[in-house]
Amino acid sequence: MAKKILAIIPAYNEAKNIGKVVRELQSSGLDIVPLVVDDGSADDTAEQARMAGAAVVSLPFNLGIGGAVQTGYRWADENGYEAAVQIDGDGQHDPAFLAKLVRPISEGAADMSVGSRFCEPADGFRSSRLRRIGIRFFVALIRLLTGLNCSDPTSGFRAVNRKLIRVFAAHYPQDFPEPEAIVIARRLGARITEVPVVMRPRSSGKSSIGKLKSPYYMIKVTGAIMLDMFKDRKVFGPWE
Repeated sequence: MAKKILAIIPAYNEAKNIGKVVRELQSSGLDIVPLVVDDGSADDTAEQARMAGAAVVSLPFNLGIGGAVQTGYRWADENGYEAAVQIDGDGQHDPAFLAKLVRPISEGAADMSVGSRFCEPADGFRSSRLRRIGIRFFVALIRLLTGLNCSDPTSGFRAVNRKLIRVFAAHYPQDFPEPEAIVIARRLGARITEVPVVMRPRSSGKSSIGKLKSPYYMIKVTGAIMLDMFKDRKVFGPWE
């Protein structure tokens, strides 16, 4: 395993979930440092995270998922982390799969490892029917544009190496960033793999992407991905 792994945990009003997420990470058996990026929460998310033993960065106002995750990547870059994992603050990502997720990164076999609910038949939470339609759309779009066959491009459960930490610290998509981040990494020539995982339903609270936002999500992310395909690769940051 990589000697120094940062867990980036974006959290917005997750006071009821965040303590358990941090404690599960600490008991995962990995040498991993949990960093909770409190995205302008109105509740005591930050306090609960600190009480559980996480490092915490509190943003002065809500930046959204992209801004929160990029904050984590900047922290990872500035503090010399060799690998970073993204884990949602709502408890849906099971730390039991972390070792499997990180292994392709620590072995040098991939630059990004994505935890997929769909690359192997498995039980577990797979989101709503409408969300699954959106996932299949992005699977097809990413395959068409980049040649990459990624079965779960909206999964926020992923790990990256030092090279992509530097890229995402400098440039990370802002709104609904997961599929776009895959396209950016692919455009730079990153090696991307998937590992099968089982995800859990959130234990409390609700997703920021409801039925009314799903069509907006698809249109906005599709437009952003198409623009990324025409940008100079240097826009996305350093790649060696």
